[in-house]
Amino acid sequence: MPDITPCLWFDDDLEQVVGFYTDLFPDSEPGTFQRYGEAGPGQPGTVVSGDWTMLGQRCRGINGGPMFPHTEAFSFSVTCADQAEADHYWDALVADGGEESQCGWLKDRFGLSWQIIPQQLYELMGDPDPRRAQAATQAMLQMRRIDVAALRAAADSASSN
Repeated sequence: MPDITPCLWFDDDLEQVVGFYTDLFPDSEPGTFQRYGEAGPGQPGTVVSGDWTMLGQRCRGINGGPMFPHTEAFSFSVTCADQAEADHYWDALVADGGEESQCGWLKDRFGLSWQIIPQQLYELMGDPDPRRAQAATQAMLQMRRIDVAALRAAADSASSN
């Protein structure tokens, strides 16, 4: 059976990327790195490619240079158990040069896009009461980091009207 693995292109910092992600997420570990040899086109010993496991998902990366930067067209979505877990990952991923975006999206310091979503967002947006679901959705559209308490307050205020 074939296997599918995301392959991500980085400038020249794959070892740092792998170290950061495998330290941050549980069920993660570095794999192997391939390096240029004496006859390769790059500096001997420099990492060309490598693999790692992140939250149980196998990933591959290459140090390909700056020609193809990351875009929001590819992102990792992390569904978190609660606000505290979402805040932990959000803070770590925007640290040291990452950027907040909107609606739970951010870019980490390596330029990779992430969606950090507390499970409660899906529950509130899928509320069987359409007024509550709409209010939660409208509140989410105004956020950068998802704030479960604010979502719940918006939904509760819609149901009391």
